[in-house]
Amino acid sequence: MEQLGFDFGTAAPRRLVRVTPAKLSTWTSCPRRFRMTYLDRPSPPRGGAWAHNTLGAVVHNALKALFDLPPDRRTPDQAVALLNRQWKSEGFRDVDQAAEYRGRAQSWVHEYVSSLDVDFEPLGVERWVSSPTDRIVAEGRVDRIDYRDGELVIVDYKTGRHVLTSDDARGSQALALYALAARRTLRKPCRKVELHHLPSGSIAVWEHTEESLARHVRRAEEAADEIDLATETLKAGGDQEVLFPAVTGRQCQWCDFRRSCAEGQAAAPSLDPWALLAP
Repeated sequence: MEQLGFDFGTAAPRRLVRVTPAKLSTWTSCPRRFRMTYLDRPSPPRGGAWAHNTLGAVVHNALKALFDLPPDRRTPDQAVALLNRQWKSEGFRDVDQAAEYRGRAQSWVHEYVSSLDVDFEPLGVERWVSSPTDRIVAEGRVDRIDYRDGELVIVDYKTGRHVLTSDDARGSQALALYALAARRTLRKPCRKVELHHLPSGSIAVWEHTEESLARHVRRAEEAADEIDLATETLKAGGDQEVLFPAVTGRQCQWCDFRRSCAEGQAAAPSLDPWALLAP
């Protein structure tokens, strides 16, 4: 065996924990919500659709479909037509409110596509990327990956009510992990990340260094260690209320599992499904 290169004195390699930005964010905001989302089977019933999520999904799907077309068909009017084809009204107060925000979304995508050089071909649209580190496998789906001046650029579409800044791009763990995973998956340098806020037409940009990426990775690894320990302890018979405590606050207003969480109901009043739309 020794001649074949087996070293029985060496410990087995550490098992890497697979994480996505969504999983890490859910764990950080509320371990109970993490358990209900990813571990409980069957999962507790969720609340209904939120209008702001419906709006964001429609815009994302329209832009994805646009880049599936040949460059000569990627026009602002075509983007609006694709949005109309993708449109859904779940979560809106009524048909009038849905029509108002449909009109807003049409304007957003028309102006956004008008500002683009649509002749370029992104290296990825809704592209799944993945990369191991010493302790995790970071993975996720990126809205768009551009290739500019010899480097990859991570593009994330946003449709929320707040205009974003470079600090938002710098502090986004999701964007940092996408940059890390994209350069591993596509074998090209990647440091720049961008938040494209369609309602305002603004673009928040940050260019990471190796040190800033490493800081995001360390935080992700620490959270992944906590997730793995809690999950394995639960499998061994640990108390789920101790291992996955509720973290209450304003976020309880829009939690999908609010109806299954007495602490969350007591912490904050419920919201209408359209309450988080931009005024």
